[in-house]
Amino acid sequence: MTRQGKRLEITNSRNEKLRRTERLNLRPSLRADVASLFEFLGDAEAMKFTHVDETLRECQRRVMVHEWRRRRDGCAPWVVTTRNDGRIIGWGGLYQDPFDSGWGFEVGYYFHPDVWGRGYASELVSAALDVADQQLRLPEVWAMAHPENPGSRRVLEKAGFEMVRYLEERTRFLLRRPRSAQGGV
Repeated sequence: MTRQGKRLEITNSRNEKLRRTERLNLRPSLRADVASLFEFLGDAEAMKFTHVDETLRECQRRVMVHEWRRRRDGCAPWVVTTRNDGRIIGWGGLYQDPFDSGWGFEVGYYFHPDVWGRGYASELVSAALDVADQQLRLPEVWAMAHPENPGSRRVLEKAGFEMVRYLEERTRFLLRRPRSAQGGV
């Protein structure tokens, strides 16, 4: 049992772990997912508090580079689908950002605007922190939140993240969650 209820891990034919939460399937990204991800990762309004991919090709590069890093780091953003209909609604999880290195392992999440406000980010963050604590045994995890996005900051604070400082050059709050915050072994 975990913070959000039972977690189930299954392995597909390529030996990749698929995670399930109460309402979500979390799986590694495939090249075939990029067009669906670009619907929101390429939407300037949906991504107004973070990076927006200008082109489908840029989105594909970002998604695939992160996926390549999964082999090295043991984690990368997941494609998030709903369990009830399998629709791609998000992308995120635990990762080390290959395009903005130096922050260590961090949690990030990006969702289609149609599903904002439904608690999916909290469910995803909980699953990502389970990987950080139980699988990778990380001493800490980092996150950033835009000051004009208080919902994102609330998600992180509910998960045990604490404010470290405001990053003027990034227009972001930097938050940290030590492993002990959730009783990791």
